[in-house]
Amino acid sequence: MEIYLGILFRTVFLYLLVLVVFRLMGKREVGELSIMDLVVFVLIAECVAFALDDIEKPLFENVFPIIILLGIQYLNSLLALKSKKIRDLIDGDPSIIVEDGVINQEEMRKQRYNLDDLFQQMREERIPSVQQIKYAFLEPSGKLSIFLKDDDPLIFPLIVDGYIVDRHLKFIEKDREWLLENLKKKGYKPEDIFYCCYENYDLHIQLKTANKNGT
Repeated sequence: MEIYLGILFRTVFLYLLVLVVFRLMGKREVGELSIMDLVVFVLIAECVAFALDDIEKPLFENVFPIIILLGIQYLNSLLALKSKKIRDLIDGDPSIIVEDGVINQEEMRKQRYNLDDLFQQMREERIPSVQQIKYAFLEPSGKLSIFLKDDDPLIFPLIVDGYIVDRHLKFIEKDREWLLENLKKKGYKPEDIFYCCYENYDLHIQLKTANKNGT
């Protein structure tokens, strides 16, 4: 009877602990988990499995690695929140799989993404032809984001957390010099900007919260 009570206590305790840990890690859909999230979740699952498998082992020895993983994930979240470069390093950037109806074979090979994967996700979005696609982005989560040629123009962020996204400038056929010159005319510096995009032939700007917001 004592053994069963011990198993019951461990199960309930670990269940509540994992709920708290996942809650502290932040809200994300399962399909939107990053590689780092997935690694942490798998390791936590292993720790819980060991704790339930060997009830003779002190519970804290199994709980301690979970606390360490929570600390690592929390620190990673703070660093990623403050730096787009760190986010890109950990999670990666979206990859353009289709542009103007043309499949990017080199990028598909690089991402180990095949035509069957592409066609499956097109069917899921009820898109019959690649020729209808203006842009198809393979997100870090593995989801394919598709924008059709008939859709409204896609608005690319040019500055994120003070970081200039040069590849987005290429999409709108502009360069860094053009962006810096226009920001200077408005009295802004890239490092002060939280978000900036180019829409309706003008830059739309939101400053970081430490500064005054403006457009």
